Amino acid sequence: MATKHSLFWRGILVLTVFVLLASRFSTAYGEGKVGLYGIRMVPYGTEGEKHSRPGWGGGLNVVAPVPQLGNMLAGTLGFEITNLLSRTVAFQDGLTGLRVYQQSDQNYYRLYLGPQVGGHGNGFVRPHAGLNLALVFYNFKTDVVVPDDDNRELEIRQNLKSETKAVFGYDLSLGMDLNFANKVAVEGGMRYLKSFSVPQQLGEGSVKIHPQYFQIYLGVGASFRVFRR
Repeated sequence: MATKHSLFWRGILVLTVFVLLASRFSTAYGEGKVGLYGIRMVPYGTEGEKHSRPGWGGGLNVVAPVPQLGNMLAGTLGFEITNLLSRTVAFQDGLTGLRVYQQSDQNYYRLYLGPQVGGHGNGFVRPHAGLNLALVFYNFKTDVVVPDDDNRELEIRQNLKSETKAVFGYDLSLGMDLNFANKVAVEGGMRYLKSFSVPQQLGEGSVKIHPQYFQIYLGVGASFRVFRR
């Protein structure tokens, strides 16, 4: 009986074949695009699901087709951030009665670059697949804040801890966009993210980082021709 992980990879294989076949029938157009997208990221694998947590985020990417292979191959450059922890704990000083907040944030940053196959013609439905190398940053910080009720800008903030770790990784992506008049595209898809190494712990109270994540994204993009006008 197939596990959910084996079914996932079988689905990846089937969709990749579909992308390669579909791109052969796409009319060459050769226009790139700039896109913004939202992210839902969840740990992948049994251990990750037990000890890590999902997060929400967003990203920006640029897709630039190779001129000689405008409907088959493009380069992708992107940056994204996903929040894995955002927590505020309130305390009250016993002597002064002042409210004090301890704020903790943990973010997952990715800068990625790689090729993308398919989905660059002038058709309405444009499937694509990609393989990207990535530089991944894990950041965890904790601040202590004494608020000012009259003027938020006058609050007192002290950083207790800030730690950032950087590692290399990669992702496999499958997606599809709907191309409206070769100007605007609505895009969605999924990615498998893998880091080659991860920090054991970024600090007390931080979320344990797992090397594998599964990501669903949805966004909108604008063709390069929109910015030339």
